[in-house]
Amino acid sequence: MATTKKSPAKKKTTTVAKAPAKKRTTSKATRAKKQEMQSFKVYKESPNEFKTFKITRQTVYWTILLAFIMVTQLWILKIQLEIAEITNALTVIQ
Repeated sequence: MATTKKSPAKKKTTTVAKAPAKKRTTSKATRAKKQEMQSFKVYKESPNEFKTFKITRQTVYWTILLAFIMVTQLWILKIQLEIAEITNALTVIQ
């Protein structure tokens, strides 16, 4: 009897639909260059804005801040004058 070699059993392979591969963008490493300062907003140049008077939100904020500073300075001045009077009264007694 002759021995016969059996070929190995082949497995069926199924193909699965794959999404197309995304292209990768290559980026080169570059050093940051010094850039000039840039404004966030570009304003049109109008010469008449300097002469006009508009009350804006910023005007109100500055007015409140100025009033607070003036009241605080007057309060500190009053306290200093009271301290000076008390000091004068104490020096006269001694």
